[in-house]
Amino acid sequence: MISPSPTTPAVRCTGLVKRYRDVVAVDGLDLEVPHGECFGLLGPNGAGKTTTVEVLEGLIPADAGEVEILGCRWGRGRAADRAIRERLGIQLQETRLPDKLTVRETLRIFRSFHREGRSVDETIATVELEGKADARIDRLSGGQRQRLALACALVGDPEILFLDEPTTGLDPQARLKLWELVERFKAGGGTVLLTTHYMEEAARLCDRVAILDLGRRIALGTPQELVASLGADQILEFTAAGGAVAEEPLRRLPGVRNLAHRDGAYVLTVARVVESLPPLLQELERQGVEVETLATHAATLEDVFVELTGKGLRDA
Repeated sequence: MISPSPTTPAVRCTGLVKRYRDVVAVDGLDLEVPHGECFGLLGPNGAGKTTTVEVLEGLIPADAGEVEILGCRWGRGRAADRAIRERLGIQLQETRLPDKLTVRETLRIFRSFHREGRSVDETIATVELEGKADARIDRLSGGQRQRLALACALVGDPEILFLDEPTTGLDPQARLKLWELVERFKAGGGTVLLTTHYMEEAARLCDRVAILDLGRRIALGTPQELVASLGADQILEFTAAGGAVAEEPLRRLPGVRNLAHRDGAYVLTVARVVESLPPLLQELERQGVEVETLATHAATLEDVFVELTGKGLRDA
């Protein structure tokens, strides 16, 4: 296969549409990922993240739009499609591997799918499973299984790594270990496209993120750019013990840029907490509202999603 020009994006889709009967899972999506970038698709369950990735990976066909992977298109023949797949590493949202096989046996099988790639022992060392090389899969912890799933994606020495919710269900220590492996792959010149609904994960790993909602891209930029787009650095969040809260007076308080809701709480985007908090408490007291919880924090990507959609990721 002729290698694409360095100016050709590693991944590109334009006008991507995918429907499931009456449900539009992906609705006219445009994306472009240059070589060497870690690009994140961020959004709640049902936003279209997994469907988008499955189309890009060539696992399911699009209903409309165009997809290019490493300058090539799917559907140009079995040999051409295989040539693309051999340059990709794919970790699905849920990887089910035979429980009775060992780590080494599993990787030998996946290595056999590629004409070129890494050695099995090298890949085991890369994901730091040397001590479990001869252990059966049913004896591995959740974090070790996720590292093995990543090893299956890496054993072909891919140019692009697709990761669909790679750390869902992992404890914090296992999540950090997987992040380090992804960062190491990118540092070696690899391109990463991952889906996640973890704000911290996107902020740490991704050069840029696209926020998806209902199959559409509603924001695109670096994590820092998206947070800066709020026009405020801090968040005031409170819950009321009972009774209705009149929201319009809260929107007019000093320094308040936006009011939204998340997980039953009122979320105010403010310029400075010290400017907005005293008048907020005074207004709630005037309304006879009893404050149940009150918290402040620096603005995050989740706050960007709340401002754009009016709801939190879990609510969505």
